[in-house]
Amino acid sequence: MKREIVHDIEQFLYREARLLDECKFQEWLNLLTDDIRYWMPVMGRRYRAFSKGITILDSDRYEEREFSNEGELAILDETKDSLARRISRLDTGMAWAEDPPSRTCHIISNVEVREGDSESEMIVYSNFILYRTRGELEQDIYVGSRQDILRYTGGDWKISYRKIILPQNVLSQKNISNFF
Repeated sequence: MKREIVHDIEQFLYREARLLDECKFQEWLNLLTDDIRYWMPVMGRRYRAFSKGITILDSDRYEEREFSNEGELAILDETKDSLARRISRLDTGMAWAEDPPSRTCHIISNVEVREGDSESEMIVYSNFILYRTRGELEQDIYVGSRQDILRYTGGDWKISYRKIILPQNVLSQKNISNFF
């Protein structure tokens, strides 16, 4: 992997984080391909199938999976159109979860770049911390990882797939109205 490509992709991710933190959501939307899948699966059960901590009555019920599969229940499962509608709603005054608006700080780290299925695609793994404040008292911290597929198109990278992993069974936040 060429260092220039890795550097370009890191800079792309940092620019994306800045746009989100500056609430430049329309500009952020332009970083996404028209066919994007923006997906956050649900974390699986707490015990493994072979755990001594549970009694397995129905072995089919305890399939060894950490997260929900595509097409199953998800915390987020969005397209570019649904993301655009969420962004448009922010300007209506009817998005109660963002009135007053959140202030965020995205921290991106552990960026790893791999070749994708085609020459124009790269698979990018990264970790993130999303710190969010809202109003006078609300504070949330999301810590997780992402798996992205970036596609080089029109002279720049665009996100064509994002899988967001929050490694927790229960989310303590009141809502998930921010972008990861």
